[in-house]
Order: sequence, then structure tokens, then C-alpha cells
Amino acid sequence: MTQTEASVVTTTVHPNGVAEIVVDNPPVNALPVAGWFAIADQVRAAGADPQVRVVVLRAEGRGFNAGVDIKEMQRTDGFTALLGANKGCYESFKAVYECAVPVIAAVNGFCLGGGIGLIGNADVIVASEDATFGLPEVDRGALGAATHLSRLVPQHKMRAMVYTSATVTAAELLHFGSVHSVVPKDELRTAALELAEQIAAKDPTVIRAAKACLNGIDLWDVNRSYRYEQGYTFELNLTGVSDRIRDEFA
Repeated sequence: MTQTEASVVTTTVHPNGVAEIVVDNPPVNALPVAGWFAIADQVRAAGADPQVRVVVLRAEGRGFNAGVDIKEMQRTDGFTALLGANKGCYESFKAVYECAVPVIAAVNGFCLGGGIGLIGNADVIVASEDATFGLPEVDRGALGAATHLSRLVPQHKMRAMVYTSATVTAAELLHFGSVHSVVPKDELRTAALELAEQIAAKDPTVIRAAKACLNGIDLWDVNRSYRYEQGYTFELNLTGVSDRIRDEFA
């Protein structure tokens, strides 16, 4: 077993070829700029490792991900933190999607904002019974990750969720077919690792080819689509409305 660590993200490579990447940034796993880039770097490194056959991306604590660290953004002058968060989210979502091996997202508790970007680009999602999913971006003066929410819920449901900041449960996503399975919270890690072990047992050359093949037949370019969304977030910040809404939230 090998282990690497950077910032709030830790990677453990198990002997069976499963790379377990864990995010742990209390209290709610809202990630600073460095955290998003750490996910990107470690997911890419796992995919580039010939010993790795599948990645499990999960989190410790109260929830899987609460999006960007708004407090970091508010205490940073100018647009430096905003640009960093935009680039970090883009790179981490892209790394998950383009990882050379399948990525299983194991989601506990809340999965909000940037968390939707991560799991929407994953290959398979396993969720705990308490998991909820949503994009509260309009309540934060931002937009983004509707691209990835569209991969989880039907189109009109996605629009209603964006406009209202409503959330859905793991059971609802299981109904839509976007979640592989829903398990008790204390069984989530085991369920994700067992599924990963099934994939890791397959021929690694075939599995890597399958990942590339499935990305190649995708219906739209998720990287370009998300980058388009980010442009509107930057426009909202230029108007000043985003600062006002974030100040009220913070």
C-alpha cells in the first residue's frame, strides 16, 4: 500500500489496484483553491499509475462536498480567489472525467456546488442513505455545474433545481438511474471499495480502453460546456451582485 498527501486530499493505493482518494477539510469540506487543484493532481496521478485500475473518490466528515470556500473568496482582494476557484474546479472536474481509469464517487451527506461537478463527471456513484444533492449557486451569486447536474437528473428537473436551489435525495437519483446503489452510511466505504474491486479484477488494458471509448461516445463536451457556464459566473462578479450576495451569506 502506498500513500501520498497534499493539502486536504489524501491518496492511498491498495494492493488490488484500487486508488482511494479522500477529501477531509472540516467542518463541511468546502474547498479552498488549493484543495481543488489537489484533487486534480491526485486523480491525474492515479490514472497515470500503471498499478492503478480504478479510483474511489470519497470524503470524511459531515458531507461529501460543500463547494468552494466562500470565506477564502471574501477575504481575498480582487478576483484572484474567484479565478483560482474557477480554474481549480475546472481542472478537478476535468481530471475526474478524463482519468484513464474508472472513477467511483462515494457520496455521504451533502453534495453541493462543486461536489456536483465531481460526481457528475465520475463513472459510477454510490451514495449513503442520508446523501442529498444540489446546486445552491444562485443563492451565492454564481452559476456552474448545471452541465454535471444534467447527467444526474432529467433536463426540466435540472432547471427547476438551478432556479430554486432545491436538493434531491439519493433515493431520487437511484430512481433516475444515475446512482448505482444507496446504502447505510456506515456501509458506504465498503460498498464503494467492493464495487471498485469488481472493476479492478477485469483486464486493466480492456478497462482503460473502455473508459476512453465511453468518453469518446459521450453526447456532449462536458469540459467546454462547464467552461461556458463559468463565463456567466465571472460576468456576475463584474457587476458586483455576486459580492453583495456572498457578503450576505458569509
